[in-house]
Amino acid sequence: MIGSVEALHDALKGVVDFNGENLEVISEDRLKNEVLRELAFNSAINDNEEVVREARRIIRKIASDRGIKTASIHDYYMSVPHDDTVNFTVPAINLRMITYDSSRAVFRSAKKINAGLILFEIARSEIGYTKQSPDEYVTSLLAAAIREDYPGPVFVQGDHFQVKAKKYFGEKRDAEIDSIKKLIDQAIEAGFFNIDIDSSTLVELEKPTIKEQQYHNYKICADLTRYIRGKQPAGINVSVGGEIGEIGKGNTTEEELRAFMEGYLEELGDMPSISKISIQTGTAHGGVVLPDGSIAKVKIDFDTLKRLGEVARREYKIGGVVQHGASTLPDEAFHHFPDNRTLEVHLATGFQNIMFNHPKFPKDLYEKMIKTIFEKYGSERKEGMTDEQFIYKTRKKMNGDYKKELWTLDVDIREAIEETWEKKFDFLFDQLRIKDNRKYLEKYIKI
Repeated sequence: MIGSVEALHDALKGVVDFNGENLEVISEDRLKNEVLRELAFNSAINDNEEVVREARRIIRKIASDRGIKTASIHDYYMSVPHDDTVNFTVPAINLRMITYDSSRAVFRSAKKINAGLILFEIARSEIGYTKQSPDEYVTSLLAAAIREDYPGPVFVQGDHFQVKAKKYFGEKRDAEIDSIKKLIDQAIEAGFFNIDIDSSTLVELEKPTIKEQQYHNYKICADLTRYIRGKQPAGINVSVGGEIGEIGKGNTTEEELRAFMEGYLEELGDMPSISKISIQTGTAHGGVVLPDGSIAKVKIDFDTLKRLGEVARREYKIGGVVQHGASTLPDEAFHHFPDNRTLEVHLATGFQNIMFNHPKFPKDLYEKMIKTIFEKYGSERKEGMTDEQFIYKTRKKMNGDYKKELWTLDVDIREAIEETWEKKFDFLFDQLRIKDNRKYLEKYIKI
């Protein structure tokens, strides 16, 4: 932990030369093997805001000088309806834990197979409970890309920028929308050029027609799309996603998709629309947890994915549909996503599970976490939950409560977990068929 900007610069002597706002790396070996992780650590953990800002500036400047930048996937997605050669599904990966180390595993897996269309994402809720600001998240990713010689671009996505229905339909509607706009501002400034708006929480199933049921959903999605278009940097169309069915609820129908899209396009007017839409097909975030803490095998409605994807591409000329809550599915499920032309699949909890369940993860640290779960979050326990179900549902918050302890795990422990992550990414990337998808990046994406 570095105490001042001066001390930070001193620590970088012999590695980086400073010349005002500019800098030059003079020892590549020391940068990668000694310095980058310490810079990322201070960016993520340090309480001194000046040190945090300078650590992030240094990482971002080194990345920028190497052409490693963040980008929007919008133009590729909007090309999919017109490109019959696309036969893969883009993985969108939520990294809740030690983002520098976990993303290194992603970059290594991607480089092996010449993959470039991969999204890194973090949800509104995750930003809170993992204590990772948008700026910190992007900085950790860029540091890892430098470390692994990943050429970029890096696609960073705001996942589930979700409108809370209780506030929206109560007395705090304006404040709730303003909070989403503030988050959008922070995200775009940090380099998030992909944002998923989740106003599906506002669907009112008690209304008599499907379009009326979807009204607040498509209205707010259109309003926030306009807001994003007004904030995006010149030359960039932020990739915006919408959502129809709230994940964990009933499966989405073609009628709902059409009602949402027609209402959304009417509200939006003449500007670039969403590039994709998330639907519900039978999954739940984090998986369906059984009383013993294990995950139930869930049957996904792949026919719904295929049919609604075709409607989205054919009738509305957007990239297609998105599957949420997939990381805890059985291995044999994943090849079905590209088989059924799923545009994007979201993967999160499974990677967290790899860390917590790893044989090298410190047992004493995990016991402390369990104690914190019951002492700090006991009031959140739902009636009828077993201890195992409650632990499984709540342990995601330990990524924030024990953030420093996770970042400072012994090297051999971190490396063992990283190796397991990398093997999982190798498998998933193979199943989703993203090998050599960098050629689509080079064809459609402008940096």
